[in-house]
Amino acid sequence: MAIRTMGFRHLVLYLLVSLMATAYSDDSISVQLNDDVLGLIVFKSDLSDPSSSLVSWSEDDASPCSWRYVQCDPVTGRVAEVSLDGLGLSGKIGRGLEKLDRLKVLSLSRNNFTGSISPQLSLPSGLQRLNLSRNGLSGPFPTSLVNMSSIRFLDLSENSFSGPLPDGLFDSCSSLHLVSLARNRFEGPLPSSLAKCIFLNNLNLSGNKFSGNPNFASGIWTLQRLRVLDLSNNMLSGPIPAGVSAVHNLKELCLRRNRFEGQLPGDIGLCPHLTALDFGDNLLTGALPALLRNLYSLVSLSLANNMLTGDFPDWIGNISSLQYLDFSGNEFTGSIPASVGNLQSLRYLSLSDNGLSGSIPLSLAYCSKLTVIRLRDNSITGSVTGELFNLGLEEVDFANNKLVGPIPPGSSRLFQSLQTLDLSRNNLTGVIPAEMGLLSNLRYLNLSWNGLSSRMPPELGYFQNLTVLDFRTTACMAHLAILQLDGNALTGPIPEEIGNCSSLYLLSLSHNNLSSPIPKSVSMLSHLKILKLEFNELSGEIPQELGKLEDLLAVNISHNRLVGRLPAGGIFPSLDQSAIQGNMGICSPILKGPCVMNVPKPLVLDPYAYGNGQGDRHKHRNEGSSHNHMFLSVSAIVAISAAFLIVCGVIVISLLNVSARRRLAFIDTALESMCSSSSRSGSLAMGKLILFDSKVCPDISLNNPRALLNKASEIGEGVFGTVFKVPFGVQGRMVAIKRLITSNIVQYQEDFDQEVRVLGRARHPNLNALIGYWWTPQLQLIVTEYAPNGSLHSKLHERLPSSPPLSWATRFKIALGVGKGLAHLHHTFHPPIIHYNIKPGNILLDENNNPKISDFGLARLLTKLDRHVMSNRFQSAPGYVAPELACQSLRVNEKCDVYGFGILILELVTGRRPVEYGEDNVVILSDHVRVLLEQGKALDCVDPSLTEYPDDEVLPVLKLALVCTSQVPSSRPSMAEVVQILQVIKTPVPHRMEPY
Repeated sequence: MAIRTMGFRHLVLYLLVSLMATAYSDDSISVQLNDDVLGLIVFKSDLSDPSSSLVSWSEDDASPCSWRYVQCDPVTGRVAEVSLDGLGLSGKIGRGLEKLDRLKVLSLSRNNFTGSISPQLSLPSGLQRLNLSRNGLSGPFPTSLVNMSSIRFLDLSENSFSGPLPDGLFDSCSSLHLVSLARNRFEGPLPSSLAKCIFLNNLNLSGNKFSGNPNFASGIWTLQRLRVLDLSNNMLSGPIPAGVSAVHNLKELCLRRNRFEGQLPGDIGLCPHLTALDFGDNLLTGALPALLRNLYSLVSLSLANNMLTGDFPDWIGNISSLQYLDFSGNEFTGSIPASVGNLQSLRYLSLSDNGLSGSIPLSLAYCSKLTVIRLRDNSITGSVTGELFNLGLEEVDFANNKLVGPIPPGSSRLFQSLQTLDLSRNNLTGVIPAEMGLLSNLRYLNLSWNGLSSRMPPELGYFQNLTVLDFRTTACMAHLAILQLDGNALTGPIPEEIGNCSSLYLLSLSHNNLSSPIPKSVSMLSHLKILKLEFNELSGEIPQELGKLEDLLAVNISHNRLVGRLPAGGIFPSLDQSAIQGNMGICSPILKGPCVMNVPKPLVLDPYAYGNGQGDRHKHRNEGSSHNHMFLSVSAIVAISAAFLIVCGVIVISLLNVSARRRLAFIDTALESMCSSSSRSGSLAMGKLILFDSKVCPDISLNNPRALLNKASEIGEGVFGTVFKVPFGVQGRMVAIKRLITSNIVQYQEDFDQEVRVLGRARHPNLNALIGYWWTPQLQLIVTEYAPNGSLHSKLHERLPSSPPLSWATRFKIALGVGKGLAHLHHTFHPPIIHYNIKPGNILLDENNNPKISDFGLARLLTKLDRHVMSNRFQSAPGYVAPELACQSLRVNEKCDVYGFGILILELVTGRRPVEYGEDNVVILSDHVRVLLEQGKALDCVDPSLTEYPDDEVLPVLKLALVCTSQVPSSRPSMAEVVQILQVIKTPVPHRMEPY
């Protein structure tokens, strides 16, 4: 109540001052002073000031010139500047500012102002600088806020302003020098009136959704006073406008992350003052213009992630001022020229992911200021230049090349600076240098998949800041989280000191030559979730203490020399055969072969050592022998009896199974339609079309299916084969025919027929119906419905600019439909049909955008449902594969589909891919959304193409998706529960649930 009263009081005072200004115009100075005081007081009344920064602003003062953050003109005594940057203020920008009619500068950046700006609010006409950056303001561009004829500095960056900019917005911009609208949500074409801002020298429109070609109607390069132009991170397209050489004084040009195509304009090389040039992440093609060699002032040059071709330019050494050079992700060929050694100021060099060959030039060591060098994913040969390891490098990434020889030992300068070293997937040999232990700041080390050989050193503790260690040799300490040493030739025991790595959650030492028993200290790793020790020479019994690791989710100890009992607790009782096979004597009912117990023999005292003579000893030994013989006979009888009972039981069960199968076969045949091609009398006809539904039986014979499956009819390719669109029958009905891959697919028609018929009975409005199949030993086809609207993947990620984006209502309908289809597969069939590969590419859309799940159950056609094979087969869907699919020791059930469905929901809401690879990092969508949700900014991740959506539906859908993507399968809901939750979200009032 006190706050309301104060606000009302200020409003009354404000109105009184306005009346006084009208009634007493002769006493202008006194009234004007009160205008400034009361205008600021009214402005303050609309604010929340948590730090009491404006406590000095008092309505009792005659002048505000002594107030903090307020500056007055010394001549007029009027308020000329109000700067409230970074004070944590929130609320709205109120109309009290309108009374400050001599205000020149208003800066409210780095606060918490939210909401849209009232269209009735107009600031004083003489305002020259307006800075509202880094707030939470939204709505359209506030056209009434500023007078474009007087404003010189306009910064609205890092807000949530949206919508298009009026084309005539800058018609009167004769005074404008700087415009920054960066990192908002503006869209549409750039205003052609921008070309009228002839004095503009800094223009930053980055981080929006501007589209079209930035030619500003009369030409972007007519702004001849332009010094800085940043249009990065938009949706601009077409060729880069020609004529850049007209902007003779241009210093920084950034067009990164757009859709520009074609060749680089050759006349860019005629801008001699350019210091920064960034065309990365576009669709540019062709060779580099020769004139680029004339940019002697360049400090930063990035052309990363385009499709540029040609040899790596030898003239690069002429640009001696370069500090940052990034040509990664292109198609450059040839070798790295020796002239690169002329770049004495170079600090960052990235040439990764090209087609470069040859060796690393020795002259590169002359770049004494170099801190980052990335050459991964090329075909570079030779050895690692030892001189490079004498520099103060912070990051070295030479992964996936053809390097040979040993790892250089490095210098004392390197020991203090190096943070990241990745030499994985080369042909390096020799031992790991002992000096590695002196790398005190190392955080990431990857020497995996080379030919290195060494013993695992016990001196764990040298790498004080290491968080990821991937030798696949080691050392570690309390903060190490991931330790991967797979795929080398490491020997010796696993050090007991491994138990000091208390933060480890992944320990992987597979595919080495490690020996000796598993140390008991592993049981001290209380956070351990994954333990992979397969394909070594480990021996002895598995420490029983490992059963106390409650967080352990995946274990693989196969193909060692381990013996004895498995630990009784934790995950060990539920390990499957693939996780423990290949050992010489592990005791488990799921393994065949000997069970070796390394139990020490008890200490036995001979009772006759101090007895009465040899005769007594002989007598007792005979009695013992007779007793043992009797005992063994009884044991043999019991064993034979048990074996006989087991054999009888197997025979009875087999007979019952045969009988049951015959009854099921009879029922199946009776229920299925009797098309001439689907008869099962006698043996199945090879090379004929088997159809499951009489309604689709065409009056044709499919004698030569290969003639229909031509390249012109191909519409897609998946993990199980290639899909073709084919007209079918007399009426030419379109169907989709999938030509299955032949590897790992069942090879007998009877087995194939049995599995496919189960899938043929899976009919649901949200399943892409299976119509029939064709089988020969060389060719297997699956015939399904054809979905005219393509896949969800194409709608989300391959949409043409002319096509409208999916609305929220359509996206929700797709999510609910997919949920119902999966629930039908999981809860109607016993055992449930698991899809294993839920992703947008397997969600087809009919003419009304109703979802149809395709490829469901095709995993049943694999000869062996091996987890490793499955995870490799589905590696084309990064981010969708549930973590347990990659762990052979975890039992996989329908919860892996729930995980994929959760990722699918996230992709529907955000419009982003589940895994996005940036220049310096990898964005995992589920982690990104989870962080935003925890920060209360979940709506920031919503697909920007969604202009309208209900918050009360989007937020719970995001939360549901995160629950579905839990790393622990048991924490995920069932699909039936998911469908019910979605129905409640859509209709939050009491209602009757629809069946799935």
